[in-house]
Amino acid sequence: QVQVVESGGALVQPGGSLTLSCAASGLDFSRYIMGWYRQAPGNKREVVARILIGGTSTEYKDSVQGRFSISRDDAKNTVYLQMNNLKPEDTAVYYCNPVPPLGPLYWGQGTQVTVSS
Repeated sequence: QVQVVESGGALVQPGGSLTLSCAASGLDFSRYIMGWYRQAPGNKREVVARILIGGTSTEYKDSVQGRFSISRDDAKNTVYLQMNNLKPEDTAVYYCNPVPPLGPLYWGQGTQVTVSS
């Protein structure tokens, strides 16, 4: 059974940093493009970063380019999101999933990131 578990979210001041982790199980992790998504209240879930198979390339939403960095450890079935210079508009629940996502049954609970002074 596929399971993803996100962790690392917190309340942080503007300009601060966080590292999110996502552990996946029940899928052949190394064969998937993996992504970090976020959903703010009243907004649709959006992908903010993705990393290709083997970690050969990464892509970012324009608003996080240069501040966020996605990485993966296929030996641990884990994907990370390093977030620097956080802004209030980064406040959201962050999720991980393959890109495209597996489907509505396979989202984790996410991890809350709140950027506020």
